[in-house]
Amino acid sequence: MTETWTTPERRLVRPPHKVPVSTYRVQLGADLTFDDVAARVPYYASLGVTHVYLSPVLTAAPGSTHGYDVVDHDEISPVLGGEDGLRRLADAAHAAGLGLVLDIVPNHMAVPTPVWHNRALWSVLTHGPESPYAAWFDVDWSSGDGAVLMPVLGDRIGAVLARDELRLVEEDVPGVGTTWVLRYHDHVFPVRAGTESLPLGELVERQHYRLAYWKVADEELNYRRFFDVGTLVAVRVEDPEVFDATHALVLRLLRDGVIDGLRIDHPDGLADPGGYLSRLREATDGAWVVVEKILAGEEELPGDWDTAGSTGYEALWRIQQTFTDPGGAARLGALMHRYTGDEPDAFERLVDEAKRQIVDGPLYAEVHRLTTIAAEICHEDLRLRDHTWRSLEECLVELLVAFDRYRAYVVPGETPSHEQVAVMQAAAERARRRLPAERHETMSVLVDLLLGREVGSAGRTRDPRRDELVVRFQQTCGAVMAKGVEDTAFYRWTHLVALCEVGGEPDRFAFTPTDLAAWASRAQVATPLGMTTLSTHDTKRGEDTRARIGVLSELPTEWAALVDDLRRATAGYRGALLDGRTEYLLWQTLVGTWDGDAPIEEQRLVEYLTKAIREAKSRTSWTAPDTAYEEAVLGTATRAIADPAVLELLAAWDARTHEAVRAATLGTKLVQLTLPGIADVYQGTEVPVLSLVDPDNRRPVDADALAARLQRLDGGAGARSLADEKMLVTSRAVRLRRDLPEAFVGPDAGFVPLPHSSGHTLTYARTVAGQPRVAVVATRLAAAVERLGGWADHTVALPEGTWHDVLTDRSVPGGVQPVAELLERLPVALLVHEEH
Repeated sequence: MTETWTTPERRLVRPPHKVPVSTYRVQLGADLTFDDVAARVPYYASLGVTHVYLSPVLTAAPGSTHGYDVVDHDEISPVLGGEDGLRRLADAAHAAGLGLVLDIVPNHMAVPTPVWHNRALWSVLTHGPESPYAAWFDVDWSSGDGAVLMPVLGDRIGAVLARDELRLVEEDVPGVGTTWVLRYHDHVFPVRAGTESLPLGELVERQHYRLAYWKVADEELNYRRFFDVGTLVAVRVEDPEVFDATHALVLRLLRDGVIDGLRIDHPDGLADPGGYLSRLREATDGAWVVVEKILAGEEELPGDWDTAGSTGYEALWRIQQTFTDPGGAARLGALMHRYTGDEPDAFERLVDEAKRQIVDGPLYAEVHRLTTIAAEICHEDLRLRDHTWRSLEECLVELLVAFDRYRAYVVPGETPSHEQVAVMQAAAERARRRLPAERHETMSVLVDLLLGREVGSAGRTRDPRRDELVVRFQQTCGAVMAKGVEDTAFYRWTHLVALCEVGGEPDRFAFTPTDLAAWASRAQVATPLGMTTLSTHDTKRGEDTRARIGVLSELPTEWAALVDDLRRATAGYRGALLDGRTEYLLWQTLVGTWDGDAPIEEQRLVEYLTKAIREAKSRTSWTAPDTAYEEAVLGTATRAIADPAVLELLAAWDARTHEAVRAATLGTKLVQLTLPGIADVYQGTEVPVLSLVDPDNRRPVDADALAARLQRLDGGAGARSLADEKMLVTSRAVRLRRDLPEAFVGPDAGFVPLPHSSGHTLTYARTVAGQPRVAVVATRLAAAVERLGGWADHTVALPEGTWHDVLTDRSVPGGVQPVAELLERLPVALLVHEEH
């Protein structure tokens, strides 16, 4: 008997809410306001997308360049144009037949400078636990002498006081009026009523906050942060009153029809992501909601989450790796080992080292608090008392390091699912292998506590501390993964840096078309309305940069020769301090960002490399920069991009790889736009954008130039460049989605692989009620096709009927077709079944 899968109701959108068919992400800011976006609406509509996807719009910290540092949930950012501006944009979008999707940030708020910009936090610092906002923030009032730690000082408090850098002054605080404050340079803090006449030293001690040296944060912080960012304070949206207060404006905009759907930033940081999403589905009455969830390996969204799906990182890495040649893994691994010393199978060890560094450094305060809670639980229970603070700390550290995903999902008072129990137990088993035998019993106790089980004296399963341990451990897990893997290990691993992407699986190296088809078939049922993406505001490299670097896997021998030549060319000025990992990262970055006949601009390269080496934390870091090392790295890089010998080598490589890059650029884009899910186009990526990590990937987009290019192509002009070809592929694919939504997002939409004779083609159909309506053919690993002398007699079996290739505007008969003829003009084909 064949098992039939159906999409759960919680993954679908309730009428009358609309489902996006495709989205276009814009990064708002002072240089791109609501009115600016409204002026671009005709272009977005012409491109073919159905929804404009907005970065956060609530008022953010002064000078914010991204909007994720919210300070006021009751106000639309005046910098962006305020609520009136947002409504004008909505009117313009709706008049053009487009909807709006909004990115919201439930997990954290900013600790701005000055703090009074965040009125809720200012109130907490003023009134302490008596503040009406005290429940908003995850503050441990029992530690830090009952004061919120504010680690903003450039030196220890004693030295700051001795230099008279802290001043008591009267200032006019917006929303408060003229009041006494403590000022430290640009920082301003409230003064507790009745303490303003005290001597300064005593006054400082009597506040509801503790001013401290910034380095104290990693060891003594008593409020939960977003990861390890001290300027982002976590918000307790698990409290219904906090949820209501922080979501009132967004929900009103949804009810008013101003916005049509939501993207949720990092739900793994929440105490109860599943509970939050259930509350949000009820509050939105089933609107389209997706979550920024990184799914590790084969992990799937928890079955009880009320969401259409994720924002598409799991699609991103699978597409990338499908266009990566597995045959290059060994040669590139040997090359990496020669220059960096890293063995090709060392990724797991490198991740382990990075996570330990994070646990012992930036997240020490969180781990210390977890240990303290667990020790208090054990100390108060006679049967658990012999599990010492140190043994618990060792077990917690090993468990955090052993977790291979962002977290488990355990809710205090609820029996965890078998899947979540298995996740916890698997991590514990890996951790036990790194612990002495005498710690194994402590690990078992800890796992029982973290799963909310009865452990110790009979009947003891819940109390406030046990509940806090359960929740806080999971939140810390996510921070360890994000900072240890995404923001450390991914900057150290250089096997093929295109694979070190947000949500990526670089140790997988390559994915087969069969693997991709199996995943897509499952996604079509499990999360048909989740997103697919190739580039976001968070990706470490844009899709086109990754495509260019990915081609190294197709030409590993030639790449090895190029690296040798580059090293010879730069031998005279390559500093002795430049390490192999960073040098190898540099060469891959230069080929990934080579644009036409020129290398990346010096300022962009310097900013990127500075961030990359500091994030890697091997020789330098944000908190302890090594000036000599950084100068050696940046000096070599800047001289290289001005060296005629280097430029000649890079130009020759660009010419050698042109066709392979072309196929990868167009192939990955077409596949992303036609796989199951809601296809997103990140601003500007309808043409090649050779971007790097933020802020590089948030640079302004020349929409007028894009509109002119699209208009020229629509007017019948032929594609004269790769930019033209990518615009053609993107516009025709999203227009097809708009015009034939039933094949992509309808209840009868389906995905079916198509037979083919070559492993260098990727072929599938999108169906409606089982009938093929769209066929996709893409070239993968074009360098290998070139090596083999072309397509020879390889074929693709199209479904019966007549097909129209919307990219080349020609008819194609159904049945077995030669690949060479089908892909004669472009390395991809997008075919629509002609109805008679």
